[in-house]
Amino acid sequence: MKIPSIFPFPPSSHTSGAPDRDRGPQVRLFAISLVLAAASAVLGACARMVPGFAHTYSITVYPVLVNTIGRFSSIFPFSLSEAGLYLAAVFCILNLLFLIKKPLAALSHLFFLACLLLFLYTAGCGINYYRTPFSYEAGMVMEQSSTGELYSLCLFLTEQINSTLTETDHSGDALKGLYPGQTEDTPLPSAAMLRELGMEGVKSMKGLGTAYPQLSGYYPYPKPLMNPRLLSIQQLCGIYSPFTIEANYNREMPYYNIPHTICHELSHLKGFMREDEANFIGYLACIGSDSPDFRYSGYLTGWVYAGNALAKADLEAYYGLYGRLAPEAARDLAWNNQFWDRFDGKVAEASTQLNDRYLKANNQEDGVRSYGRMVDLMLAYYREALEEEKIDPDLHS
Repeated sequence: MKIPSIFPFPPSSHTSGAPDRDRGPQVRLFAISLVLAAASAVLGACARMVPGFAHTYSITVYPVLVNTIGRFSSIFPFSLSEAGLYLAAVFCILNLLFLIKKPLAALSHLFFLACLLLFLYTAGCGINYYRTPFSYEAGMVMEQSSTGELYSLCLFLTEQINSTLTETDHSGDALKGLYPGQTEDTPLPSAAMLRELGMEGVKSMKGLGTAYPQLSGYYPYPKPLMNPRLLSIQQLCGIYSPFTIEANYNREMPYYNIPHTICHELSHLKGFMREDEANFIGYLACIGSDSPDFRYSGYLTGWVYAGNALAKADLEAYYGLYGRLAPEAARDLAWNNQFWDRFDGKVAEASTQLNDRYLKANNQEDGVRSYGRMVDLMLAYYREALEEEKIDPDLHS
């Protein structure tokens, strides 16, 4: 015989509550995400609209982040930000796969990640874009410059490049002797060389801090990316990570770029986010370094910026100075163009456009052109050095 059927059991008073309990963690995570987003918005608004807020933050709160998160990140020999990028990609992929099965959980996780990164970005660099500029703190006087002054600066840089090249001894490494200039066949720097460059970069920045107190203090160790092609395809020399408070650089780019890039990225860890000022701080740290490699990097990088400006003003004078560069420096510049030209394409173009919008959104109205202001800063420093007789004007006329 058939077992007689029974009427359905009445719904239990607690079964209807199960879905609410299931949604509880997602609701709490969503609430935390909203708090992080709101905090980011409030901090960003204060940085833009409250006079002195960003500067006070950059010299009080931000150094605490550098001395805690930055110190923790320095424990690891690899870039935490690069490792985090890969983990974040895996996290997003997994949540997208679960989007159909558990949409609320997946969306709450992705929303939390986005809000957390936004908050870390705001705390780690977003506010600092609105701090008092380094040039103002350093008391530098920015003036309109003549083509003659620009030519004088370029001539000075040319002479310093040629002089420094006679001191760059690489007898103990793969280059085997005085620096010959780089070509496609030159081996990439070894791990030992990169460690030495990183330590020298920190030393050079600390040395600069004796002249400029706002640059003194602790510096985390700068790190090369394990996969530098991530930067090369975007035509980037380095990148500062506000999420891990790290200075990262591209280890496969032309060698002369590395010392200046290290110092450039380290300057961001003192709260100076403007690209033109980071370039200038990197220039000062390099030319004041005890290392000939760093001095050469600083002078040649400065020559590129000032030389490009001179070429627009007086092309014949530019060609004349280019012809006076040592063959090793000319070889470096040729390889630099050849290296970056390999990565011209849609990815690099999109990266440039994105970087332009990013800079404009962060109080740098000139966008990527803000890098050109470094020439004005170099000229101001050069005039100051002439006035203080740190440079003999008769040698550069």
